Amino acid sequence: MPEWFTGLTVAEILTGVGGLVAVVALFRRVWRSVRPVWKGVREFLEDWRGEEGRPGVPERPGVMARLATIEADSAEAKARLEQQAAALVAIDHELHPNSGSSLRDQVDRVAKHVGVQPPK
Repeated sequence: MPEWFTGLTVAEILTGVGGLVAVVALFRRVWRSVRPVWKGVREFLEDWRGEEGRPGVPERPGVMARLATIEADSAEAKARLEQQAAALVAIDHELHPNSGSSLRDQVDRVAKHVGVQPPK
């Protein structure tokens, strides 16, 4: 045995063991408080990074991959909305009297020719 250990009294040994037990108990108590937070952080990071597919389990894309998908989908939706807006402008042009070339102008001319009150 080392020389420093043989010179210790029983009280000094018990004090050292008690201090070690106290440190372990304190670490355990702190770990119980930190563990749920750490578990939440770990789950967040797993969701952020995503998960590769494996046999029987589909791939789970991470946040950045999902955002890229959302941006692509919104770009497609924006293009469709622009096409629909152009179609609505053309429809609106046909439904209101204007320079004589709209469908409404033609209906008014036919109604006047037939002698019927045109619709409002």
